[in-house]
Amino acid sequence: MTPPVPSPAAAARPARSRQTLVRQAIESLREPIAAGDWPLGSRIPTEPKLAEALGVGRNTVREAVRALVHAGILECRQGSGTYVVSTDELAGAVARRCATAEWRETVEVRRAFEVEAARLAAQRRTPADIAALDRALADREAAWRTGDLAPFVEADMALHRAILAAAHNVMLAELYDSIGAAMRTTVAEAVGPQLHPDRHVDHARLVEAIRDGDPDRAAREAAAYLTTD
Repeated sequence: MTPPVPSPAAAARPARSRQTLVRQAIESLREPIAAGDWPLGSRIPTEPKLAEALGVGRNTVREAVRALVHAGILECRQGSGTYVVSTDELAGAVARRCATAEWRETVEVRRAFEVEAARLAAQRRTPADIAALDRALADREAAWRTGDLAPFVEADMALHRAILAAAHNVMLAELYDSIGAAMRTTVAEAVGPQLHPDRHVDHARLVEAIRDGDPDRAAREAAAYLTTD
């Protein structure tokens, strides 16, 4: 599905200096992020589409995107596009800090997020949440069978996002997404460059515990695969 483009706020204002145009473009790009039109994890429109929508040149768009990448709000993934990774600079600062953290520290942060999310999800899940978890789990297993690391990492992240969504705590979900790049790194390092069978971690029991509404079992299952030994 084609993502929505921002309103042409920059084009509606009188053009002054180049820096003014860039600042206006930055604010125009922030609008759909803040409004939820570009959710966390979504890919934003391409540079030509943004330039046309905002009524500015592609260089202006490029600078605005670069500024939001530096702020930690957007992330450029070569060959894939530009994605929303946080909704504000605070979350972006957290993401940058995680990028320089040791592997053990990142796993411990994941444990803090995911164990509590699993516990809350078991208490608060809805039928729609369970359906989303089942789809995400099936997609994760299908991605594993391809033997390709990158799709598996994204599918694994999607399952954990579904668990966070089932916890129904917006702040917890947003903070988790803000350190998405660090999470991808720990997943990739855990399974290695090749998806060998002995590296596979089954998440079916975790989803089952959430489905059964058993918060203690869900927390144990989430903690079981997040060790630093």
